[in-house]
Amino acid sequence: MIKIGIIGCGYWGPNIIRNFYETDGTEVAICCDLNPDRLDFIEKRYPSIKITEKYLDVLKDPRIDAVAIATPVSTHFALAKEALSHNKHVFVEKPICSTSLQAASLIDFSNKKKKVLMVGHVFEYTAAVNKIKEIIESGEIGNVFYFNAWRVNLGIFQHDINVIWDLASHDISILYYILKEKPLSLNATGISHVKSGMENIAYITLHFKSNLIAHIHVNWLSPVKIRQIVIGGDKKMIIYDDIEPSEKVKIYDKGITIKNKNQEDTLKAELQIEYRSGDVYLPKLEPTEALRVECRHFLDCILNKRTPRSDGESGLRVVKTLEAAQRSLENHGRKEKIDV
Repeated sequence: MIKIGIIGCGYWGPNIIRNFYETDGTEVAICCDLNPDRLDFIEKRYPSIKITEKYLDVLKDPRIDAVAIATPVSTHFALAKEALSHNKHVFVEKPICSTSLQAASLIDFSNKKKKVLMVGHVFEYTAAVNKIKEIIESGEIGNVFYFNAWRVNLGIFQHDINVIWDLASHDISILYYILKEKPLSLNATGISHVKSGMENIAYITLHFKSNLIAHIHVNWLSPVKIRQIVIGGDKKMIIYDDIEPSEKVKIYDKGITIKNKNQEDTLKAELQIEYRSGDVYLPKLEPTEALRVECRHFLDCILNKRTPRSDGESGLRVVKTLEAAQRSLENHGRKEKIDV
Protein backbone atom coordinates (compact mmCIF):
# COMPACT_ATOMS: atom_id res chain seq x y z
CA MET A 1 0.00 0.00 0.00
CA ILE A 2 1.51 3.32 -1.15
CA LYS A 3 0.59 6.19 1.17
CA ILE A 4 0.18 9.56 -0.54
CA GLY A 5 0.28 13.08 0.86
CA ILE A 6 -1.23 15.94 -1.14
CA ILE A 7 0.01 19.55 -0.88
CA GLY A 8 -2.45 21.96 -2.47
CA CYS A 9 -6.22 21.48 -2.46
CA GLY A 10 -7.25 24.38 -4.68
CA TYR A 11 -8.41 24.19 -8.31
CA TRP A 12 -6.67 20.97 -9.45
CA GLY A 13 -5.80 19.40 -6.11
CA PRO A 14 -9.23 17.82 -5.46
CA ASN A 15 -9.00 15.98 -8.80
CA ILE A 16 -5.64 14.53 -7.79
CA ILE A 17 -7.02 13.55 -4.39
CA ARG A 18 -10.05 11.83 -5.95
CA ASN A 19 -7.99 9.82 -8.42
CA PHE A 20 -5.44 8.62 -5.90
CA TYR A 21 -8.24 7.91 -3.39
CA GLU A 22 -10.07 5.73 -5.89
CA THR A 23 -6.98 3.85 -7.09
CA ASP A 24 -6.30 0.41 -5.68
CA GLY A 25 -3.06 0.01 -3.78
CA THR A 26 -2.95 3.59 -2.56
CA GLU A 27 -4.09 5.50 0.48
CA VAL A 28 -4.41 9.27 0.59
CA ALA A 29 -3.31 9.75 4.19
CA ILE A 30 -3.00 13.52 4.55
CA CYS A 31 -3.83 16.71 2.65
CA CYS A 32 -2.46 20.20 3.16
CA ASP A 33 -3.63 23.67 2.16
CA LEU A 34 -3.28 27.18 3.59
CA ASN A 35 -6.98 27.87 3.07
CA PRO A 36 -9.16 26.38 5.85
CA ASP A 37 -12.19 26.45 3.55
CA ARG A 38 -10.46 24.15 1.10
CA LEU A 39 -9.55 21.77 3.92
CA ASP A 40 -13.17 21.75 5.13
CA PHE A 41 -14.22 20.89 1.58
CA ILE A 42 -11.85 17.89 1.54
CA GLU A 43 -12.72 16.76 5.07
CA LYS A 44 -16.45 16.62 4.33
CA ARG A 45 -15.89 14.42 1.28
CA TYR A 46 -13.10 12.27 2.68
CA PRO A 47 -13.47 11.97 6.47
CA SER A 48 -10.68 9.39 6.65
CA ILE A 49 -8.05 11.81 5.32
CA LYS A 50 -6.10 13.85 7.84
CA ILE A 51 -5.97 17.59 7.04
CA THR A 52 -3.41 20.22 7.95
CA GLU A 53 -2.35 23.77 7.10
CA LYS A 54 1.34 22.92 7.61
CA TYR A 55 3.15 21.30 4.69
CA LEU A 56 5.84 19.96 7.01
CA ASP A 57 3.18 17.77 8.62
CA VAL A 58 3.03 15.98 5.27
CA LEU A 59 6.78 15.81 4.64
CA LYS A 60 7.74 14.71 8.16
CA ASP A 61 5.07 12.02 8.37
CA PRO A 62 7.02 8.72 8.29
CA ARG A 63 3.99 6.90 6.86
CA ILE A 64 4.05 8.92 3.62
CA ASP A 65 5.82 7.31 0.66
CA ALA A 66 5.02 9.93 -1.99
CA VAL A 67 3.85 13.53 -2.24
CA ALA A 68 1.72 15.18 -4.94
CA ILE A 69 2.19 18.95 -5.26
CA ALA A 70 -0.55 21.12 -6.77
CA THR A 71 0.44 24.60 -5.61
CA PRO A 72 1.44 27.84 -7.41
CA VAL A 73 4.40 27.36 -9.76
CA SER A 74 6.64 29.66 -7.71
CA THR A 75 6.48 27.14 -4.83
CA HIS A 76 7.16 23.97 -6.83
CA PHE A 77 10.94 23.90 -6.52
CA ALA A 78 11.17 24.47 -2.77
CA LEU A 79 8.37 22.04 -1.94
CA ALA A 80 9.56 19.32 -4.31
CA LYS A 81 13.18 19.56 -3.14
CA GLU A 82 12.17 19.43 0.51
CA ALA A 83 9.92 16.44 -0.19
CA LEU A 84 12.82 14.64 -1.85
CA SER A 85 15.07 15.52 1.10
CA HIS A 86 12.53 13.70 3.31
CA ASN A 87 12.87 10.67 1.00
CA LYS A 88 9.46 11.04 -0.65
CA HIS A 89 8.70 10.28 -4.29
CA VAL A 90 7.37 13.44 -5.96
CA PHE A 91 4.55 14.14 -8.39
CA VAL A 92 4.47 17.87 -9.19
CA GLU A 93 2.02 19.70 -11.41
CA LYS A 94 3.17 21.53 -14.54
CA PRO A 95 5.32 23.44 -15.11
CA ILE A 96 7.84 21.57 -12.99
CA CYS A 97 9.60 24.75 -11.81
CA SER A 98 9.86 28.48 -12.47
CA THR A 99 13.30 28.19 -14.12
CA SER A 100 15.33 25.61 -16.01
CA LEU A 101 18.12 25.91 -13.41
CA GLN A 102 15.67 24.87 -10.71
CA ALA A 103 14.36 22.00 -12.85
CA ALA A 104 17.87 20.70 -13.57
CA SER A 105 18.74 20.91 -9.87
CA LEU A 106 15.59 18.97 -8.97
CA ILE A 107 16.42 16.25 -11.50
CA ASP A 108 19.94 15.84 -10.10
CA PHE A 109 18.63 15.74 -6.54
CA SER A 110 15.95 13.13 -7.32
CA ASN A 111 18.58 10.95 -9.00
CA LYS A 112 20.82 11.31 -5.97
CA LYS A 113 17.98 10.35 -3.63
CA LYS A 114 16.87 7.56 -6.02
CA LYS A 115 13.29 8.78 -5.91
CA VAL A 116 10.71 9.10 -8.68
CA LEU A 117 10.22 12.65 -9.97
CA MET A 118 7.20 13.03 -12.25
CA VAL A 119 5.57 16.09 -13.83
CA GLY A 120 1.82 16.45 -14.35
CA HIS A 121 1.78 16.71 -18.16
CA VAL A 122 -1.71 15.24 -18.09
CA PHE A 123 -2.39 15.38 -21.84
CA GLU A 124 0.38 12.86 -22.46
CA TYR A 125 -1.88 10.36 -20.72
CA THR A 126 -5.04 11.02 -22.74
CA ALA A 127 -6.28 8.36 -25.13
CA ALA A 128 -6.60 11.02 -27.84
CA VAL A 129 -3.01 12.26 -27.71
CA ASN A 130 -1.64 8.72 -27.56
CA LYS A 131 -3.72 7.75 -30.58
CA ILE A 132 -2.37 10.78 -32.46
CA LYS A 133 1.18 9.81 -31.52
CA GLU A 134 0.52 6.27 -32.77
CA ILE A 135 -0.89 7.55 -36.09
CA ILE A 136 2.02 9.94 -36.69
CA GLU A 137 4.65 7.30 -35.85
CA SER A 138 2.96 4.82 -38.20
CA GLY A 139 3.59 7.21 -41.09
CA GLU A 140 -0.11 7.38 -41.95
CA ILE A 141 -0.18 11.17 -42.31
CA GLY A 142 3.28 11.29 -43.89
CA ASN A 143 5.74 14.06 -43.18
CA VAL A 144 4.34 16.57 -40.69
CA PHE A 145 4.13 20.08 -42.14
CA TYR A 146 2.50 22.00 -39.32
CA PHE A 147 1.17 21.85 -35.75
CA ASN A 148 -1.39 24.53 -34.87
CA ALA A 149 -2.85 24.76 -31.36
CA TRP A 150 -5.55 26.94 -29.81
CA ARG A 151 -6.08 26.94 -26.04
CA VAL A 152 -8.37 29.82 -25.13
CA ASN A 153 -11.09 30.55 -22.59
CA LEU A 154 -12.42 33.29 -20.29
CA GLY A 155 -10.10 33.09 -17.22
CA ILE A 156 -8.74 31.73 -14.91
CA PHE A 157 -6.27 34.65 -14.47
CA GLN A 158 -3.20 33.47 -12.52
CA HIS A 159 -1.43 35.79 -10.10
CA ASP A 160 2.10 34.42 -10.42
CA ILE A 161 2.44 33.32 -14.06
CA ASN A 162 1.25 34.62 -17.43
CA VAL A 163 -0.89 32.81 -19.98
CA ILE A 164 2.13 31.20 -21.69
CA TRP A 165 3.32 29.49 -18.51
CA ASP A 166 -0.23 28.50 -17.60
CA LEU A 167 -1.74 27.26 -20.88
CA ALA A 168 1.00 26.91 -23.50
CA SER A 169 2.86 24.44 -21.29
CA HIS A 170 0.16 21.88 -22.18
CA ASP A 171 0.61 22.21 -25.94
CA ILE A 172 4.40 22.36 -25.71
CA SER A 173 4.42 19.08 -23.77
CA ILE A 174 2.09 17.51 -26.36
CA LEU A 175 4.31 18.72 -29.20
CA TYR A 176 7.45 17.19 -27.66
CA TYR A 177 5.60 13.97 -26.89
CA ILE A 178 4.14 13.27 -30.33
CA LEU A 179 6.82 14.70 -32.64
CA LYS A 180 10.32 13.30 -33.02
CA GLU A 181 11.83 16.55 -34.29
CA LYS A 182 12.57 19.24 -31.71
CA PRO A 183 12.24 22.98 -32.41
CA LEU A 184 15.41 25.05 -32.79
CA SER A 185 13.99 28.51 -32.09
CA LEU A 186 10.79 30.45 -31.53
CA ASN A 187 9.14 33.86 -31.59
CA ALA A 188 6.53 34.96 -29.07
CA THR A 189 4.33 38.02 -28.80
CA GLY A 190 1.66 38.90 -26.30
CA ILE A 191 -0.04 41.59 -24.29
CA SER A 192 -1.52 42.27 -20.87
CA HIS A 193 -4.90 43.92 -20.35
CA VAL A 194 -4.79 43.85 -16.54
CA LYS A 195 -2.89 45.87 -13.96
CA SER A 196 -0.75 42.93 -12.85
CA GLY A 197 1.19 43.14 -16.10
CA MET A 198 0.82 39.38 -16.68
CA GLU A 199 0.21 38.70 -20.38
CA ASN A 200 -3.26 37.27 -20.91
CA ILE A 201 -2.98 36.76 -24.69
CA ALA A 202 0.04 35.32 -26.49
CA TYR A 203 1.15 33.77 -29.77
CA ILE A 204 4.15 31.43 -30.10
CA THR A 205 5.69 30.27 -33.38
CA LEU A 206 8.23 27.44 -33.19
CA HIS A 207 10.76 26.84 -35.96
CA PHE A 208 12.36 23.51 -36.90
CA LYS A 209 15.29 22.43 -39.07
CA SER A 210 12.89 20.87 -41.59
CA ASN A 211 9.95 22.70 -43.15
CA LEU A 212 7.80 21.88 -40.10
CA ILE A 213 6.32 24.87 -38.29
CA ALA A 214 4.26 25.04 -35.09
CA HIS A 215 2.00 27.80 -33.84
CA ILE A 216 0.35 28.07 -30.42
CA HIS A 217 -2.30 30.63 -29.48
CA VAL A 218 -3.24 31.01 -25.80
CA ASN A 219 -5.77 33.44 -24.37
CA TRP A 220 -7.49 34.06 -21.02
CA LEU A 221 -9.84 36.59 -22.58
CA SER A 222 -11.88 34.58 -25.08
CA PRO A 223 -15.70 34.46 -25.04
CA VAL A 224 -15.59 30.72 -25.82
CA LYS A 225 -13.47 27.82 -24.64
CA ILE A 226 -11.42 26.20 -27.41
CA ARG A 227 -9.01 23.30 -26.97
CA GLN A 228 -8.00 22.31 -30.47
CA ILE A 229 -4.91 21.09 -32.33
CA VAL A 230 -4.64 20.70 -36.11
CA ILE A 231 -1.74 18.68 -37.50
CA GLY A 232 -1.09 18.67 -41.23
CA GLY A 233 0.93 16.02 -43.06
CA ASP A 234 1.72 15.53 -46.72
CA LYS A 235 -0.62 12.52 -46.81
CA LYS A 236 -3.37 13.19 -44.26
CA MET A 237 -4.39 15.68 -41.59
CA ILE A 238 -5.57 15.38 -37.99
CA ILE A 239 -7.94 17.50 -35.92
CA TYR A 240 -7.93 17.01 -32.15
CA ASP A 241 -10.78 18.77 -30.33
CA ASP A 242 -10.59 18.14 -26.59
CA ILE A 243 -13.97 19.82 -26.02
CA GLU A 244 -15.73 17.16 -28.06
CA PRO A 245 -17.30 14.60 -25.69
CA SER A 246 -16.68 11.59 -27.95
CA GLU A 247 -15.36 12.52 -31.41
CA LYS A 248 -12.11 14.04 -30.17
CA VAL A 249 -9.85 12.87 -33.00
CA LYS A 250 -10.66 13.03 -36.72
CA ILE A 251 -8.37 11.92 -39.54
CA TYR A 252 -8.87 13.67 -42.87
CA ASP A 253 -7.67 12.07 -46.09
CA LYS A 254 -7.05 15.50 -47.58
CA GLY A 255 -4.01 17.22 -49.04
CA ILE A 256 -2.26 18.45 -52.12
CA THR A 257 0.16 17.11 -54.71
CA ILE A 258 2.53 19.61 -56.29
CA LYS A 259 3.78 19.03 -59.82
CA ASN A 260 5.84 21.17 -62.16
CA LYS A 261 4.67 21.15 -65.76
CA ASN A 262 7.62 20.33 -68.01
CA GLN A 263 8.46 23.16 -70.33
CA GLU A 264 11.51 24.07 -72.36
CA ASP A 265 11.94 27.29 -70.42
CA THR A 266 12.29 26.03 -66.82
CA LEU A 267 12.17 29.60 -65.48
CA LYS A 268 8.60 29.81 -66.70
CA ALA A 269 7.62 26.35 -65.44
CA GLU A 270 4.01 26.33 -64.35
CA LEU A 271 3.37 25.16 -60.80
CA GLN A 272 0.54 22.65 -60.75
CA ILE A 273 -1.29 21.83 -57.54
CA GLU A 274 -3.65 18.89 -57.40
CA TYR A 275 -6.12 18.73 -54.50
CA ARG A 276 -7.13 15.48 -52.83
CA SER A 277 -10.29 15.16 -50.76
CA GLY A 278 -11.02 11.70 -49.42
CA ASP A 279 -12.75 10.18 -46.42
CA VAL A 280 -12.84 11.32 -42.81
CA TYR A 281 -12.67 8.69 -40.09
CA LEU A 282 -12.78 8.65 -36.30
CA PRO A 283 -10.38 6.25 -34.55
CA LYS A 284 -11.74 4.43 -31.52
CA LEU A 285 -10.55 5.86 -28.20
CA GLU A 286 -10.63 4.16 -24.82
CA PRO A 287 -12.97 6.01 -22.41
CA THR A 288 -10.40 6.58 -19.67
CA GLU A 289 -9.76 9.60 -17.46
CA ALA A 290 -6.26 10.89 -18.24
CA LEU A 291 -5.53 11.90 -14.67
CA ARG A 292 -6.46 8.42 -13.46
CA VAL A 293 -4.00 6.91 -15.96
CA GLU A 294 -1.37 9.43 -14.90
CA CYS A 295 -1.78 8.67 -11.18
CA ARG A 296 -1.57 4.92 -11.81
CA HIS A 297 1.55 5.45 -13.91
CA PHE A 298 3.18 7.33 -11.02
CA LEU A 299 2.43 4.47 -8.65
CA ASP A 300 3.70 1.90 -11.15
CA CYS A 301 6.96 3.81 -11.48
CA ILE A 302 7.38 3.80 -7.70
CA LEU A 303 6.61 0.10 -7.30
CA ASN A 304 8.63 -1.10 -10.28
CA LYS A 305 11.42 1.52 -10.24
CA ARG A 306 10.60 2.83 -13.70
CA THR A 307 11.23 6.20 -15.30
CA PRO A 308 7.97 8.15 -15.76
CA ARG A 309 6.76 9.05 -19.22
CA SER A 310 6.64 12.70 -18.09
CA ASP A 311 9.83 12.63 -16.05
CA GLY A 312 12.00 15.50 -14.87
CA GLU A 313 13.77 15.74 -18.23
CA SER A 314 10.40 16.14 -19.94
CA GLY A 315 9.54 18.92 -17.51
CA LEU A 316 12.91 20.58 -18.13
CA ARG A 317 12.36 20.65 -21.92
CA VAL A 318 9.03 22.39 -21.44
CA VAL A 319 10.47 24.95 -19.01
CA LYS A 320 13.39 25.74 -21.35
CA THR A 321 10.87 26.38 -24.12
CA LEU A 322 8.73 28.55 -21.86
CA GLU A 323 11.81 30.56 -20.87
CA ALA A 324 12.69 31.13 -24.53
CA ALA A 325 9.10 32.27 -25.16
CA GLN A 326 9.29 34.62 -22.18
CA ARG A 327 12.57 36.15 -23.45
CA SER A 328 11.05 36.63 -26.89
CA LEU A 329 7.92 38.14 -25.38
CA GLU A 330 9.98 40.65 -23.41
CA ASN A 331 11.97 41.56 -26.53
CA HIS A 332 9.00 42.26 -28.82
CA GLY A 333 9.02 38.94 -30.62
CA ARG A 334 12.76 38.53 -31.14
CA LYS A 335 13.75 35.06 -32.32
CA GLU A 336 15.17 33.00 -29.46
CA LYS A 337 17.07 29.72 -29.58
CA ILE A 338 15.72 26.70 -27.70
CA ASP A 339 18.32 24.44 -26.11
CA VAL A 340 16.48 21.13 -25.69
